[in-house]
Amino acid sequence: MHLDTCHVKTVVDAKQDRLNAARKMYPSLVTSQNVTDALSDPEIDAVVIATPVLTHYELAHAALLNGKHVLLEKPMTSSTAEAEKLMNSAREKSKVLMVDHTFLYTGAVRKIKDAIAGGEIGRLQYFDSTRINLGLFQPDINVVWDLAPHDLSILFHLTDERPESISANGISHTNNGVENLAYLTLNFEKDIIAHFTCSWTSPVKVRQTLIGGSQKMIVYDDIEPTEKVKIYDTSYGVTKVMSEEERYSILMDFRVGDINAPKIDQTEALRGVAIDFISAIVDGQTPVSDYQSGYDVVKVLEAAQQSIKQRGKEVMLT
Repeated sequence: MHLDTCHVKTVVDAKQDRLNAARKMYPSLVTSQNVTDALSDPEIDAVVIATPVLTHYELAHAALLNGKHVLLEKPMTSSTAEAEKLMNSAREKSKVLMVDHTFLYTGAVRKIKDAIAGGEIGRLQYFDSTRINLGLFQPDINVVWDLAPHDLSILFHLTDERPESISANGISHTNNGVENLAYLTLNFEKDIIAHFTCSWTSPVKVRQTLIGGSQKMIVYDDIEPTEKVKIYDTSYGVTKVMSEEERYSILMDFRVGDINAPKIDQTEALRGVAIDFISAIVDGQTPVSDYQSGYDVVKVLEAAQQSIKQRGKEVMLT
């Protein structure tokens, strides 16, 4: 990816073979195994941190103190306390602190955002995501911290509503106690519910989200090569039966209409992330995936972990 508005000066990595590979591809790069070399360089304006989540706070905080703008890989931090400290540091230093919630920059999610914001699907009623695969077990975080940030960031991007509470269940099939399968349910004050299924131990890879509105429904399948988003002109209504004999009954009225698969912008999402980060630095605009977005996701992840450890006990978020 090439952008005229910036250039990469230094790459830092603990593994020399990776640095050798980077320098082979881009001979002008400065490479180092010492992060201080980049953080102390006055010619570097911004840093991108793509390291294990447990290192995010220390590295980002040091970068901000050294006057650098920061783009952090998801999730933002390993706790809300760390996230709040980074947010405060970014404000004090007047620096951009952005989180790489890449899916917010995909053509599919932007199309869904437009449909919801424009009132096409009516009132949002449910968000049901499944992100499963036979995947790589992470040694330092569980499946919730690994996979759920994608879909949580999408949900919070699509609606301004924030959940009141969460209930989560998870299980570890390994000896290290790290959950490889989990289910999360978010409860809202209004008539919205959100459910997330995350797994590293599925025989198939699924990346699908169902979004229900009072007028239409959306199926978002990220694995689908062409028609990633389908909007169903399908809704349902509830009619109460008022007769004395059937006063506890209800009648469901279903309406099935056309299916629309809108054209999706194929621009690379990471390019959108980079452009948004640079624009925030140069023009002072608030990025789509700002630090508040990162904090909101970490808040839910932290509460989900608490709920899992208490066997699904409801944890309040407000």
